[in-house]
Amino acid sequence: MSGSKHSLSENIIAILTGTFIVAQGIFFLQQADLLTGGTTGLALLLTQFVDVSFGTLYFLMNTPFYLMAWFRMGKSFAITSIISGGLVSIITDNLHLVLEISRLDPIYCAILGGLLMGLGMLILFRHRTSLGGFNVLVLYCQEKFGIPAGKMQMGIDISILVCSFFFVTPFVLMLSVLGAVMLNLVLAMNHKPSRYNSSTAKASS
Repeated sequence: MSGSKHSLSENIIAILTGTFIVAQGIFFLQQADLLTGGTTGLALLLTQFVDVSFGTLYFLMNTPFYLMAWFRMGKSFAITSIISGGLVSIITDNLHLVLEISRLDPIYCAILGGLLMGLGMLILFRHRTSLGGFNVLVLYCQEKFGIPAGKMQMGIDISILVCSFFFVTPFVLMLSVLGAVMLNLVLAMNHKPSRYNSSTAKASS
């Protein structure tokens, strides 16, 4: 990836690790029928109304943002984002084949799901890629205008969750907001481009 301080092998390992961690986070949210922000939350919400897998909905909803990434963020960023989004879709849809948990507290699912998604996205961001969706938009705004990715992502996520008020119970909405806050706290506290020397950092330093 152009302008990255990481080698190709490091980027590949980061994409595999980051997407795997994000998929685990989504899995915990699914187990408690919780939502989150971004296209992930929209896809989770739609799975409750249509007979289509999360992974399929997630990838389709991200497609317009992959096109935006191609024209605004560069071909390398777009390609790695498509790969990352595709891996999350595939892993999440197949986790039930290797993982089955008999009891989970929804509060635990909200906290752990949010933390895992945040950690996975942080790994991807630091290797200058994303999962598509609003990730592309916030990284673009951060690179061009210096708007912190974590804070902007949190604003978008909370807005989407508030709009889902009409489709879920207040308890589910409250826990979903908790998970989204945990996710974005990880990004807001740890993804500060001015600390790094990559091309993304230079844009906001």
